[in-house]
Amino acid sequence: MLTELKRLALPLAAAAALAAALTTPAPAAPRPVAAAALPDTIPLQVTNNSGRGDPVFLYDLGTQLSTGQQGWADADGTFHAWPAGGNPPTPAPDASIPGPAAGQSMTIRIPKFSGRIYFSYGQKLVFKLTTGGLVQPAVQNPSDPNRDILFNWSEYTLNDAGLWLNSTQVDMFSAPYAVGVRRSDGSLSETGHLKPGGYNGVLNALRGQAGGWGGLIQTRSDGTVLRALSPGHGLETGALPASVMDDYVNRVWQKYATSTLTVTPFADQPNTVFSGRVSGGVMSFTDSSGAVVTSFQKPDADSVFGCHKLLDAPNDAVRGPISRTLCAGFNRSTLLTSSHQPDTDPADFYQDAVTNHYARFVHTQMADGKAYAFAFDDVGGQESLVHDGGPRQAYLTLDPLS
Repeated sequence: MLTELKRLALPLAAAAALAAALTTPAPAAPRPVAAAALPDTIPLQVTNNSGRGDPVFLYDLGTQLSTGQQGWADADGTFHAWPAGGNPPTPAPDASIPGPAAGQSMTIRIPKFSGRIYFSYGQKLVFKLTTGGLVQPAVQNPSDPNRDILFNWSEYTLNDAGLWLNSTQVDMFSAPYAVGVRRSDGSLSETGHLKPGGYNGVLNALRGQAGGWGGLIQTRSDGTVLRALSPGHGLETGALPASVMDDYVNRVWQKYATSTLTVTPFADQPNTVFSGRVSGGVMSFTDSSGAVVTSFQKPDADSVFGCHKLLDAPNDAVRGPISRTLCAGFNRSTLLTSSHQPDTDPADFYQDAVTNHYARFVHTQMADGKAYAFAFDDVGGQESLVHDGGPRQAYLTLDPLS
């Protein structure tokens, strides 16, 4: 999804292998096993419960895991590589699949891919190709050709080790949907549904939150609400001030200048512990031997909301896991209430006046409380993800905008 891949350490990575030309963060794909455990494609049932009368268009875009090629899949799951792009970008081939009408379902097949399943209402999406690959929608840019289209997407990785499928609000909260998987034992796992009234609940909560949070909401000229941008994109558009997280970050830096922040990043490795202290304006972490293993400059709001830049998280065994933990602690505002992180109790999240209110409102309105409202929302198992090693079928359900 974007020019910067920001979620490289997550267990799901719908678009981690996408080219640098793409437009939003995604987690890293799980490694395939040596022996083929799954067929080349599996069925995806798409159900339109939106109640909308306008046509739906589907897209299955990503990177073919066996070759590393970018492309799209048609309704039968057949892969098509993108042609060469240009500078300026050239139109991409029409990869749309006509979706189900309101109240109906249809089944397509999805191939072994790391990518996204887009859906749009009323209009086809506009995709273009550069010399570096596919340019995906970036509606924080007012000149993006998809700015006035109602759309959303799911992320997935399907390989020989199984299916990872999620709903995401990392970039925006828009047309609601849920994802599901029929497991190898026949049971169904599903996530992503909002509570009744949850769609408007999120939007109304943002409108009522002081400090510019209502400015994240984008509407069409006719007044139709299209989406709420994530706070990181809100910084880009000027909806949120660059100083929106400064007070909390400053208090964290002050606290850990005189006390220790203990990070145990792996739930299954309780003896892997890192200790953080602020000195000279820098938070440095030591391992059990006392050796400094990594350090962080005081992060700004963009680094916090995007879990990148000053909170970069490489896919390694030290800095990445510590950074993921810090990112979750800043977004959920748990770093002052507990000096042992990660704090995985949802009752402790978003209790400070300075917090990621967007993530707070999204989680509050989810039927199961789970969402991908920021890049490392999987810390503590709060992500909206389904997974199975031998999936029989995947599901995408388009829900009402109410």
